[in-house]
Amino acid sequence: MANCSNGDFDWGRAVEEFSEMKTGVKGLMDAGVTELPRLFVHPPEDLQSHPPHGGQLELPTIDLDGAERGGARRREVVEQMGKAAAEWGFFRIVNHGIPAGEMDGMLEAVKRFHELPAEEKLAFYAPAHDPRPVKLNSNLPVREKDPASWRDVLTCVFRDDQLEAQLIPSALRKEMLDYVKYMMGLRGLMNELLAEALGLPTDYLSNLECMSSQSLACWYYPVCPEPNKTLASPTHSDLTFLTLLMQDTTGGLQILRDDQWFDVTPVRGALIANIADLMQIISNGKFISVRHRVRAQAVGPRISVACFFGPSVRATSKAFGPIKELLSDESGPRYREVTLLQYLSSYKSKGERVASALHYYQI
Repeated sequence: MANCSNGDFDWGRAVEEFSEMKTGVKGLMDAGVTELPRLFVHPPEDLQSHPPHGGQLELPTIDLDGAERGGARRREVVEQMGKAAAEWGFFRIVNHGIPAGEMDGMLEAVKRFHELPAEEKLAFYAPAHDPRPVKLNSNLPVREKDPASWRDVLTCVFRDDQLEAQLIPSALRKEMLDYVKYMMGLRGLMNELLAEALGLPTDYLSNLECMSSQSLACWYYPVCPEPNKTLASPTHSDLTFLTLLMQDTTGGLQILRDDQWFDVTPVRGALIANIADLMQIISNGKFISVRHRVRAQAVGPRISVACFFGPSVRATSKAFGPIKELLSDESGPRYREVTLLQYLSSYKSKGERVASALHYYQI
């Protein structure tokens, strides 16, 4: 990709040229780029650690050992999770039932896929708006003059937990199918714990079918030649109800807390759970969705797998609003009802750099 000075940079042409390559950011590094293409340069106001960088941050860590129904620590874990979801929005979970070897195997499989020869990945390459359930892309910006981010992603969507196995790339098919089964079991427990933390019946969230589908985003963040000029993932909050993130030990994730950016130290074997926007809406703000980003780095590649839990196919067109059992005369609804598709449209219509669409639905 050719670089141009700020004055003659043709954003549309740059997007088109990059898209036509169909090799992603990994392809740029394979081509030996030593200077960041202009399309990926972010404005200074996005890059500066302002509000001031706050250094390392120790997230709450919740041990799920004994948290099963009838478990000795169930009530303790419910209280810890409710506090973390309300005050932090992000927290680590350990003893979650996924063996460390399975996690390492999934991360290695994601790396293996992304590092295949370009021609072997070509069949999976598609724009972000393409409806196919399995696709590879770089999440290019959709709004004119927005910058691209330094990352590639393979997305696999399991609607109602179902996806034809042959659609998944063979380089990670077995590992992904195994990992999804673990996610299904863990989701069931998280549904129960979060419902009880809100003071609701144990099966309340499960009955809502608000987390009955899952989308796995298998991220690959290559080494960046000029990391001080771009971001690997721009500031955003997650759209759906809950995200469970597995990452390697490279680091780079940051969250915004008390108007400061903090690095989240990766811990091998731990998952990071974060409350997403629609969970904030249905909890009427009792649980918070927090803005975060990923720094581009001169080390790597960084590998991570985010599992986004969203509604069942049946509930996709359902309007989700504050749960009535959480409302009272003193605490009325703070948000309007919205379907997942409406919320997604509100978010995406604003382009890559929009941080959240929550304020559009505040009352």
